[in-house]
Order: sequence, then structure tokens, then C-alpha cells
Amino acid sequence: MARFAPDVINSDANFSAEDPDGLLLGLISSSMFIAWQRAVGGRLKSDLRFASTITWNNFPLPHLSDNHRAAIIDAGRAVEAARAVHPGQSLADLYDPLAMPRNLRDAHGALDKVVDAAFGFRKKPADELRLARLFELYAQMTGEAA
Repeated sequence: MARFAPDVINSDANFSAEDPDGLLLGLISSSMFIAWQRAVGGRLKSDLRFASTITWNNFPLPHLSDNHRAAIIDAGRAVEAARAVHPGQSLADLYDPLAMPRNLRDAHGALDKVVDAAFGFRKKPADELRLARLFELYAQMTGEAA
């Protein structure tokens, strides 16, 4: 996920969404969203393949309080700021698991903390717990909850 100026033209291999305040960047950059993507999204070879109709449009986002919303936006901006400290590096370079810059790793940790809190977690959950919560919310949103 990255933010681009309005004059950037997308190809059919990516997606765009208006994100004036940065909320989407924060959400999509979180481990919560990546857990959802891994579970319900597609793959191209072994790479994750985002699909707006089955990944984003179905992401079970709970109602966000003003405080949670602001915290996610601020944490997303901190991720952008951490990336900006490393000009000239591609997202692939920045997110190499063996060489990810410490400041970027820390910014993502802070982002995950606020997103996890918005989903009701007090401590860092394992991805299995994140998915259980996501599917619980999805069932509620689709009327499938018992």
C-alpha cells in the first residue's frame, strides 16, 4: 500500500481508493488486514493477490470511535514517515523480512497495536485470534451469527 498523487494513472494490475485522511493506508498496512488478505484473498504464484470484491469490500471493519480512527490515521502516517527516511528504496526493499529498517518495523508495531485495539484486543493477538475475530464480525455483518 502506498499513497500517490492524483495525477498517477493506475493499470489494471492494481487498485486505487480515495484516502484523504490516511485511514485506508493505516488499515490496509496493518497485520489485521494482512491476516484477512491471507485467509480470503487470492494468490498469484505464492504472492498475495488483492481483490477488491473479496478482500476489501468484505473486510469486516467494526465501528471505529473517533479516538480509534484518529489513532489509526496517525499510526499510518508514522509508517509513511518511516518509509520516507529511506528514499530511493522500493517497497520490496523496505519490506524484505531480513533487512526491514528498524524504524519501519517499529512504526508497523505501533500501527498494529492501535488497529488491534479497534478490533477489541488489549494485547497483541496471534493471527489465528485476529482471524477468529474477523470471521466473527463478518458473520455478524452478514446476518450469519447465531
